[in-house]
Amino acid sequence: MLSFNKDFELISAVFLEPEIAQPIAKSSGSDEIQNVIKQFEEYFDGKRTDFNIKLSPDGTEFQTRVWNELLNIPFGKTVSYQQMANTLGDPKVIRAAASANGKNPISIVIPCHRVIGSDGSLTGYAGGLHRKKWLLEFESPSPQQSLF
Repeated sequence: MLSFNKDFELISAVFLEPEIAQPIAKSSGSDEIQNVIKQFEEYFDGKRTDFNIKLSPDGTEFQTRVWNELLNIPFGKTVSYQQMANTLGDPKVIRAAASANGKNPISIVIPCHRVIGSDGSLTGYAGGLHRKKWLLEFESPSPQQSLF
């Protein structure tokens, strides 16, 4: 489900419903909201690899830094939590970066699922590890092979 900031029609959250394979939007029908829905449909149809959506996640300054770094991870690629901490400028912030990653309110668009353990293992995902695995396999450049 998509949650919009009512004043600005910015996405403030994406929630994965337990029994729904794709996000759904509760919409007032505006052109901007219809554009967001279209982009999600294109993503899940395999026709879109990134989003062009106005975002408004609510978080601390550090969380926002982490979420902005997540936006730099290309479709079909992964980085480790340690690489993320290093990119943020301090290898010691690995746990804080992982915590901020887990509090990402706009999953899929801000691709927190693309962060994995240093050993290549799947670790932590608020939407469930089964969804993280599915998303990574869905985005894999060689879908005929299982990553995990």
